[in-house]
Amino acid sequence: MSPTITTSSEANGNVSAATARAAASAASVAEASGPQAVTMAKALNTALADAMHADPSVLVFGEDVGLLGGVFRITDGLTKTFGEQRCFDTPLAESGIVGMAVGMAMNGMRPVVEMQFDAFAYPAFQQIVSHVAKMHNRTRGTVKLPMVIRVPYAGGIGGVEHHCDSSESYYAHTAGLKVFTPATVADSYRMLREAIDSDDPVMFMEPKKLYWSKDLVDLEDLRAQHVLNMEAGTSSEGRAAVARSGTDATLIAYGPSVPTALAAAAAAAEEGRSLEVIDVRSIVPFDDETVCASVRKTGRAVVIAEAHGFASVSSEIVARVQERCFHYLAAPIRRVTGFDVPYPHRSSSITTCPAWTASSTP
Repeated sequence: MSPTITTSSEANGNVSAATARAAASAASVAEASGPQAVTMAKALNTALADAMHADPSVLVFGEDVGLLGGVFRITDGLTKTFGEQRCFDTPLAESGIVGMAVGMAMNGMRPVVEMQFDAFAYPAFQQIVSHVAKMHNRTRGTVKLPMVIRVPYAGGIGGVEHHCDSSESYYAHTAGLKVFTPATVADSYRMLREAIDSDDPVMFMEPKKLYWSKDLVDLEDLRAQHVLNMEAGTSSEGRAAVARSGTDATLIAYGPSVPTALAAAAAAAEEGRSLEVIDVRSIVPFDDETVCASVRKTGRAVVIAEAHGFASVSSEIVARVQERCFHYLAAPIRRVTGFDVPYPHRSSSITTCPAWTASSTP
């Protein structure tokens, strides 16, 4: 059944009953104040719900995102709360999903679509490269595409190659796209809200093996921070973060490789070495300032990425640091990356993915 869509202007003038229900639901299930142990999946789910509550023009759709709540349960409960007009299932046709989102975004909506797995997005690649990335320039700025394409990516869930691909380089290479990839629970909430608010198309790369990682975060505080940032016109967009301070060398990582870099730094500390860890967070736009300031301080750099090393995001990071920090380097920049082969099959524990567990929720 095709959903009935309300345009942004209509929605702002006539808040639907589903939105009213969402407000009541949000008030009744408000989280207890103070930091709590929250998963990345829960943070993303909360960010989507909060964005939909704040702006009736925000829609969520994709394969199995409705009644099922998504393969990874990131959209769990959204259809029940906001109704089938605002969170709905689509046919198994990624090109159609993105193409429909382009039309909606051109007409005042803010669609958030899910590509169920990283490699499943490839049938939509032509839409993303030829239309999503180019519409703003093609129309000389008269048409904006405020849309988010969520892509669960990389490995670590026991899935086979079509479910565990690192596709970030394709999107980073495509001019006209922003590419975000959070590595922490707090950043997942913060960056998804900012991506939805952006008037530019955002490829939101979610490291699927971190969906069930937990941090102590205060969701109410994150909500308040988002409101303040909106009022002040500030955001964390395009800014890297110093995840751990150090003096001997800089480890540069993003998404699924940030915990690996932090673990390496912790192991090095036991041997008396001080490693600084930079979480890139935003691949496009890229924060040269924060990354290069760290490398100039330490004089050494290692780029860590799960993706293939050849012609990759890690390659670009090395080039940028080399160009800007050459006279500060005490040694060549090194890379630690995945092998240049398709993601290998892994037979163990495929049931760690909630797609195969009926009771899993964020």
